[in-house]
Amino acid sequence: MTERRIHHARTFDLRPCRGCGHDDLVLDLFQLTYLKAAIAPEIVEENNRDMFRQMASLGFWCPAQACATNAGAILFAQDPLNWFPGAAVQYVRYERDGLDSDVLDERRFEGDLITMLRELDGFLRTLFPSRPEAISPLKEHIRTLYPIAAIREFLMNAVMHRDYESNAPIRFYWFSDRIEIQNPGGLYGAVTPETFPDQNDYRNPKIAEAMKTLGYVNTFGRGIARAQRFLHENGNPPAEFKTDEPGYFLATTPRGAP
Repeated sequence: MTERRIHHARTFDLRPCRGCGHDDLVLDLFQLTYLKAAIAPEIVEENNRDMFRQMASLGFWCPAQACATNAGAILFAQDPLNWFPGAAVQYVRYERDGLDSDVLDERRFEGDLITMLRELDGFLRTLFPSRPEAISPLKEHIRTLYPIAAIREFLMNAVMHRDYESNAPIRFYWFSDRIEIQNPGGLYGAVTPETFPDQNDYRNPKIAEAMKTLGYVNTFGRGIARAQRFLHENGNPPAEFKTDEPGYFLATTPRGAP
């Protein structure tokens, strides 16, 4: 309830991350990756501002405190875990349908958000090999156990909407009959169990903006609907969501036909 009461105050990702100074940042990530994606080169050349004034204008640097904002630290710090111990994605693949089954594979994705998103995106593309399915003598449909586009939507939404003040990582668990993606932090602001998924709101609007700039999300509130469509087209049952817990949000995607 406290989080909802301060909803209209400065959001978490725009607050100063005290102690995260310029020596803690990978400035090339901002200058060579983010700035090029966010601002046209001719505009950058014309304004003649130094790098930290550019970062401040985009919400990643706090001049008054001479430190990065929380968004700046999450996106560009050498080790964001120094300030946000839960800023990671824990992937585990289980042999059967419960946490007590054997682990087939496990990985942990961490580091600056730009690198972590790139690694997650590449990893997802290796997980679900496709197979052709004949729908007529001259036409085939490509199916997978899970459509990559749907799982990617749920995973990127988890990164975007999670509570970065929590010490828990995002859980990306693949069981024999389903995939579960759980992120710390329940529904936020205007989004309630009654209005989800039609209503949209952002716990971390600056991080959402950055992920849109980098091409990982659309931020138009269409992610859940798009993912459900991808599941339907692949022959999977619709994903289910646990929305009534204040501490976490859970998306469960049932497996498609073998």
